[in-house]
Amino acid sequence: MTDFAATRRAFHLPQGIAYLDGNSLGPMPVAARDRVARMMAEEWSEMLIGGWNKAGWYVQPRTVGDRIARLIGAGPEQVVMGDTLSIKVFQAVSAALRLRPGRRVILSDSGNFPSDLYVADGLARAVGAELRVVAPDDVASAITDNLAVLMLTEVDYRTGRRHDMAALTARAHEVGALTVWDLAHSAGALDVDLLGADADFAVGCTYKYLNGGPGAPAFIWIHPRHADAAQPILQGWMGHDAPFAFDLDYRPAAGIERMRVGTPPVIALAALDAALDVWDGVSLSDLRARSVQLTEAFIAGTGAACPDVALNSPRDPALRGSQVSLRHPQAYAVMQALIAAGVIGDFRAPDVLRFGFAPLFNDLDDVERAVETLARVLRDGSWNDEAFHRMSAVT
Repeated sequence: MTDFAATRRAFHLPQGIAYLDGNSLGPMPVAARDRVARMMAEEWSEMLIGGWNKAGWYVQPRTVGDRIARLIGAGPEQVVMGDTLSIKVFQAVSAALRLRPGRRVILSDSGNFPSDLYVADGLARAVGAELRVVAPDDVASAITDNLAVLMLTEVDYRTGRRHDMAALTARAHEVGALTVWDLAHSAGALDVDLLGADADFAVGCTYKYLNGGPGAPAFIWIHPRHADAAQPILQGWMGHDAPFAFDLDYRPAAGIERMRVGTPPVIALAALDAALDVWDGVSLSDLRARSVQLTEAFIAGTGAACPDVALNSPRDPALRGSQVSLRHPQAYAVMQALIAAGVIGDFRAPDVLRFGFAPLFNDLDDVERAVETLARVLRDGSWNDEAFHRMSAVT
């Protein structure tokens, strides 16, 4: 059994705070500060450029990727780190398109994160393809014989709705299409099984449930059957077969290494590596059970105590990720009042109160406090203070 009391102690959680925004930015692992300081003092400071070899900076994208692989149902040497999630989306979708010549349709849904849709739309325009966007419930019926790529985020960032990865991947394969899954709201929150679902490509960020810190690098995975055939449009120096030969002609590295682009963010990877230490000994089935326990308790509590909000997430936990969204016409102001009272979630336009439940550090006390505080804020109308209506740049 996973000791979630021990994993909670592994994080710096400010006193007096119920932090329910780990689906946006995870808190700092206690070990991260010392790990980064040690990297800077013992590696960058003393080794200088020698750190690329002596400290293993050059291979970090793969060694850290191997640690994430276990958490997403992937195998060794199948995941590589680097760049941002948008870049990894671009790489995965462009590579998938090139593996399906003659097909020009990319299918996604209206619950996808806008950035993924922006990337796919820009790519489609550049290569003469078409991006089709349908309602989440209509995805399966929209998978037709002309489809090249199905690009979906497994868990909807706004509602927490969870797609059936295995079923939709199987449906895409029936018509000869490939799948690209965004795991931004899955990795570190759910028992993801990419190989079991027979997915083709997957990408994700590491600053949410994986707690790698603001701006932490993204990851990309390719199923082994595609790894030596995938040809991304974005061809970078670090993805070359022999980068230090300085060949003017691009020759892709073997396997997942070809998905490297630029110089890896070594300091950020050091922080992420420390964050991944927390996962040693964590069972993904226990993680999922804990997630369901927390979200079910929150839904039951707010349903009983907060009649002024409406549930905006699936009621069935099998159809839900590790977050719960509620709707209120003044959601922004309500959330600011909650934050002022020490319960931190976030707001998503136009009217969504979003609460992320990170099993490694959230517990039932956080749930109880969040329910009680939300009920009080709604009951006494304290959310209507003018200060809570002034919108900040980041919501």
